[in-house]
Amino acid sequence: MSLASPSPAAAPFASPAPGRLLGREEFEERIHLIGAERYHSRHPFHKLLHGGNCNHGQVQAWVLNRYCYQSHIPLKDATLLSRMEDLDLRREWRKRIEDHDGSAGNEGGIERWLVLAEGVGLDRSYVVSGAGILPATRFAVEAYVRFVRERSLLEAIASSLTELFAPKIHQERIAGLLEHYDFANERTIAYFKRRLSEAPEDVQFGLNYVLGEARTREQQEQALAAVRFKTDVLWAQLDALYHAYVAPGHIPPGAFVPEGCVPVTELDL
Repeated sequence: MSLASPSPAAAPFASPAPGRLLGREEFEERIHLIGAERYHSRHPFHKLLHGGNCNHGQVQAWVLNRYCYQSHIPLKDATLLSRMEDLDLRREWRKRIEDHDGSAGNEGGIERWLVLAEGVGLDRSYVVSGAGILPATRFAVEAYVRFVRERSLLEAIASSLTELFAPKIHQERIAGLLEHYDFANERTIAYFKRRLSEAPEDVQFGLNYVLGEARTREQQEQALAAVRFKTDVLWAQLDALYHAYVAPGHIPPGAFVPEGCVPVTELDL
């Protein structure tokens, strides 16, 4: 299986004249096209996971590394929130932090992910510590937080629009995990079920903001580039997982080693 990012397909519409502002529908269509071509639902690791073809150690490695990403989402959103001068925008965006950190009556997405981690046999304190995370996972996550901190508000918000593509992968994941893995039950997959209702509401607000605030062709292209960047962040994490835990099996020094796994070294090649 090739792990290379999917090659951009030929655009199904004629390229507009330089500088021409895309219409709202065409602009939104281009955002969705990025997801169709580049979203990590297409990655070989997810095909293995959802098809029941990951062994227990590979599932543990995925849960552990994905926690690094999950736990940084509220940090990313807090960084973004601090840059928003508009009161209504801040009020709307802070809900995203509560979605993950929790609030009264809502344990939060991070807690739900830790329940999943315990369900696959990982120690909660080990997961929270960040020990064992793949270097590439950490680099990708830190790059995302830095992007949101340093780029324009429009680009930062646009980078969240990969949530447009998430409901389908959550549905596939719920079905695949329940069908193929003993650890999967209503409690351990609660994170994914909750995101089916949370994400569409959040992303619709972000989409409307981007469609309305990208007032020049240059700004539209910046927003599209931000969505592509985010798909790269997600794809890179799965590339690292596949390389370390599927094939060729090069687990970096200090990274999580599943029980019974013998990492491949250069001497084995």
